[in-house]
Amino acid sequence: MVKKLNRLEAEEKLKSLGLVIFTPREFRDVFDVRKNTASVFIKRNLKSGLFLKLRNGFYMLKDSNPSLHFIANKLYQPSYISLEKALSHYGIIPETIYTITSITTKPTREFKTPKGIFSYQRIKKESFSGYAPKKTEGLTILFAEPEKALADYLYFVDLKKISLNERLDLKNIKKTKLLAFVKLFKRSGLFKLVEQIYVEQRKPRKIY
Repeated sequence: MVKKLNRLEAEEKLKSLGLVIFTPREFRDVFDVRKNTASVFIKRNLKSGLFLKLRNGFYMLKDSNPSLHFIANKLYQPSYISLEKALSHYGIIPETIYTITSITTKPTREFKTPKGIFSYQRIKKESFSGYAPKKTEGLTILFAEPEKALADYLYFVDLKKISLNERLDLKNIKKTKLLAFVKLFKRSGLFKLVEQIYVEQRKPRKIY
């Protein structure tokens, strides 16, 4: 006998388990239903407005409001929040960053979703560290430490993938810790770049 799913019960169970974002496989496992049953239910409730499609194979409860950082962690795994988004969060760069930037060991990707743009840059597995779990509204988010966010950022500057922000604020950065993370990338140019940004930091600031 095919198990029938009730919309209200499904919503309540997903919320109780903290599965505000889920894959079809997770949905099948939670409700112990066949692949086709799950597919039909998800498709029907995308139309009804219960679910929202984030990208292929990833859905969320439409009326839930998880942080964008949590969505970023779930959309592409393994990953952690880093680069410009983390630097802005820590006040290392002054700009407000709207794209959610993350680091991954998987191929570089960008997803444009109804909730925003999520960008992922690839690094090697041996450099994939320097992040820690943070609790936000009961949800766990993997977030780079300040020094690792900066090391990740400088790595892509050194690769000429992004431009160096001239308004870095390093007052809360522990240089020895930054250098330890930089060492993971095994690029001599990165050490020169670190020295360069510290030289720039010591210069008088221009007043505009």
